[in-house]
Amino acid sequence: MVFSSLVFLCVFLPAVWLLQLILPSVRLKNALLLISSVIFYAYGEPVYVLLLLFSAFVNWAFAILIDRRIRPRLFLVLAAIVNLSLLCIFKYAGFAVSLINEAFSLSIPEVNIALPVGISFYTFQALSYVIDVYRGECGVQRSYPKLLLYISFFPQLIAGPIVRYRDVENALSSRKITPEECARGMKRFLYGLSKKVLIANTVAAAADTLFGAGMDRIGTGAAWVAAFAYLLQIYFDFSGYSDMAIGLGHMFGFTFPENFRYPYAASSIRDFWRRWHISLSTWLREYLYIPLGGNRRGRVRTVFNKMAVFLLCGLWHGANVTFLFWGFYHGMLQLMEEAVPFFRKKEHGIAGRIFSHAYTVLAVMTGFVIFRADTLTQGFMMLARMFTWHASSGSGVLLWSVLTPAFIAAAAAGCLACLPVDKLLRRLRIYPALSAAASVVLGAACLLNLAGGSYNPFIYFRF
Repeated sequence: MVFSSLVFLCVFLPAVWLLQLILPSVRLKNALLLISSVIFYAYGEPVYVLLLLFSAFVNWAFAILIDRRIRPRLFLVLAAIVNLSLLCIFKYAGFAVSLINEAFSLSIPEVNIALPVGISFYTFQALSYVIDVYRGECGVQRSYPKLLLYISFFPQLIAGPIVRYRDVENALSSRKITPEECARGMKRFLYGLSKKVLIANTVAAAADTLFGAGMDRIGTGAAWVAAFAYLLQIYFDFSGYSDMAIGLGHMFGFTFPENFRYPYAASSIRDFWRRWHISLSTWLREYLYIPLGGNRRGRVRTVFNKMAVFLLCGLWHGANVTFLFWGFYHGMLQLMEEAVPFFRKKEHGIAGRIFSHAYTVLAVMTGFVIFRADTLTQGFMMLARMFTWHASSGSGVLLWSVLTPAFIAAAAAGCLACLPVDKLLRRLRIYPALSAAASVVLGAACLLNLAGGSYNPFIYFRF
């Protein structure tokens, strides 16, 4: 089940939300949310819900053992081994076998294991809880149902953000659901739904058509449109889901961290990563980069640590060489920026700001071409089409077939929504009424769009 489905919007969400308003105690509300979350996951993953329950149980048990301070380091290592082993078996076994076969000309039978949806999100979330208990940064949860609710809570289960236990520790035991918070949550949810349905889904049809076409049909214009369409799709799909998760959190009495802050307004790749998928970059910094030594052990070690983080970041997104290359590419860009004096300057003139912004968007778009491509060969060929003139028979027909009025409108709206326009609108006196009315209109448009059977891809199956 996904947020942008009529089953979720018209049946699941209204039923769960109204029931939790009726129930008198937090204990009963937790029971409802736990049962609902398991049903939500089992709706699409009936078998792998057992894996989710097992993962939560293992981490619950290890955290209790660590809290008793009897060989805590040993149990921390065991917890890491179990969590990462589950992730490797289900997500990377087939990828590893294919790499070994290719590297050593072997014919080991391929491992075809269906990937449990959201396994990367809930594994990192559970592991962060165990590490925080070990560090003494959060209290241990002795109730297995409460910990299971934290890990399996449906708003952030399949698409993030990655929520740390200490962010919701108090809300699991005591929370207040006010009309103001519910209204705020509904508005945020509808904005996120609009990002997903009205912008991301519309440009996704163009991106998928162009990336799915043979390269003999892709000319320079088509390559640029494909790259631009995917640049918008991944941002509005991902940030839309994060907005919906944050909004749902408010509706149920929880506060989730922000996950995106206008990343396409960044002025460098380093700035981009402060704004893009913040919960993941924060996780990698706190639980990998700093424990590896950060920038405290000399220049060579710092370079190694940063590249290790970006390679893992790429691999976290999917079991494909393209993701590894994407992580390597971003790591190299950050190292390049540290070496170039221009990017170390805190202030730039107008020309400098325009250049840095254009460079950042172009660099991010280039990386996302590799990220989206099925193979490195396809990705490099697409980039070659973009940066050298190429015309092919049929390319013009294909290009004009995706440049529909709906695509142009969604792309224009996306370009505008990439910028912090909301900050300017908030200065208006009529902003509260205007934003409320806009959320209702956008929500109605989303329902009409979905009811019409519009294109509605789910891009998180890789995660």
